[in-house]
Parts: sequence; structure tokens; C-alpha cells
Amino acid sequence: MIQISPSILSCDFARMGEEVNAMYKAGADLIHFDVMDGHFVPNISIGLPVLASLRKATKAPLDVHLMISDPLTYAPQFVDHGADIVVFHIESDSDPRKVIQALRDKNVGKVGLSLKPGTPAQAVFPYLEELDMVLVMTVEPGFGGQTFMADMCPKITAIRQECNRLGLDMDIEVDGGINAETIKQTAQAGANVFVAGSALFGKPDYAAALRTLRENAQSAFSHQPK
Repeated sequence: MIQISPSILSCDFARMGEEVNAMYKAGADLIHFDVMDGHFVPNISIGLPVLASLRKATKAPLDVHLMISDPLTYAPQFVDHGADIVVFHIESDSDPRKVIQALRDKNVGKVGLSLKPGTPAQAVFPYLEELDMVLVMTVEPGFGGQTFMADMCPKITAIRQECNRLGLDMDIEVDGGINAETIKQTAQAGANVFVAGSALFGKPDYAAALRTLRENAQSAFSHQPK
């Protein structure tokens, strides 16, 4: 199923709750919440108190992407503060299986594992049967506004084909440089969940912008590799 996850990094932080609810009302499936610790990536974004406040302000499912070095310590706390989906990086300092189990113990809605551009698809293969989602970064994590990396599409395809081989109905999410054109490439490669920032927030008509992304993704997704 095609899902669009607008990234709040591109919203007006002074009006975050209002912006998120407007986007959700306009048809967004999820709201993408990026957490950066200034260590795993060189930027610092937002954390637990902001998530807790946003959780009180919206019914939208919150898709939390942890770009942090120690998800084993912090990932369960994000569930406590309102995350519906928690995705962490395979390149972090924590043992992936321990983080997955810690999140399962919290009964989080979905658990995901993310890969930086330099990490091969095969790195997540040992964990696929324990996951609900794989997030393929189509830019280097840590900064907004980067150029989409088309050479990540074969990685998406490799993960989708391995999931198909295992009989897994896996969500494959992409994040970075997604717009009305690049969403076609990633959907055709096998992705079905799409994070978009500037392609959505800041647009005069949220519903129209979401509709364009969804239609383009659905059309391309039907032609994805088997």
C-alpha cells in the first residue's frame, strides 16, 4: 500500500501542531519525525519533549526516524512518548536485534531498520523477518534539501526482491529528495512509503501536493520488479 509520510523538518516549527494536523487532514498517511543527535549525524534536531507535545496535538500516526548513536537506550523512550513507528540505523552503535526486541517489548506499532547510502542492501537481510519496515536513505542522513541519489534504486529493488523471496509483505520507505518525479523512480524500484519535506510543506495546497505524489507513486509501483 502506498503511504506518504511528510517530514516535519520542513514545516513551520512555530506552528508544528497546526501544520501537522492540516497535512493529516489533507490526506497524509503518516508524519515523519526526524531525530538527530549531533553524533551519529552532524546535526541536532528534535527529541522526546517535542514528540510528546506533538502526540498530544495530533491523532496522525508518528513515524519516528532515529539518526542517533544509541538507539538501544533511547528507542523505547520514543515509544513511551508517542511514536507509532520507530526506525533506527543499522550503522548505529547498538546491536540491532537488541533494539528490535526492546521495541517489541514496548508493543510499538512497527519496527524499522534504516541504511545510509554507503551501506549495502545485504546488511539488512539477516533481520528482515524481524522487521516491519526498511528505510533506504536516498541522501546522506542529517541534512535537508539534498539532491536525490538515483543510484540507491537498485538497493531498494534488492531489498524488495529478497522480501518477496521470503514471502514478506514489507514496507520499504525512502527518505531524501523525494518529489513528484523522484517518487516514480523509487516506487518502480519497489518502495511503497515515501518521506517528503519541501515537496509538501510550504505548498499552497497540501491536498493537491499529496495527491500528485500518491498518483505518481501508485502508477510507478504497479511496474515494480517481482
